[in-house]
Amino acid sequence: MSANEIIDCEEITNRIPHRYPFLLVDRCHSYVEGKSIIGIKNVTFNEPFFQGHFPNRPLMPGVLIIEAMAQASAVLMSKTLDVDISKAGIMFMSVEGAKFRRPVRPGDILEMKIDVLLARRNIFKFKGQSIVDGELACEAEWAAMKVDL
Repeated sequence: MSANEIIDCEEITNRIPHRYPFLLVDRCHSYVEGKSIIGIKNVTFNEPFFQGHFPNRPLMPGVLIIEAMAQASAVLMSKTLDVDISKAGIMFMSVEGAKFRRPVRPGDILEMKIDVLLARRNIFKFKGQSIVDGELACEAEWAAMKVDL
């Protein structure tokens, strides 16, 4: 796959098990095997979490921004390790240093830049940034592992 090729929703759902309303990645691009990926989430007012967070001033919960970055990183891992999701999954292990810099609201496009910090067999450590309109919205480091189901 070339770095400019788009990873669409069909491939994403073949790579990770998440589905509506918990699939938080619409597409990915700039995939470099074992190294990096960029995930895209188009944040719409129709997201179910906006009903309660917050009714008069909707904000995407920070924990879901981190989850979106983790899902993008799971796509990277799944492609790198060629995971068959009927037999194995990518599981979140830890998160560190999460910082939230600006709110994410309906209409925003969340661009998630994910880099691999460490890869050892079935365990990967990542660093990610979520960016909206050129501004840093969130940053964190996390780890995930491939597990047999």
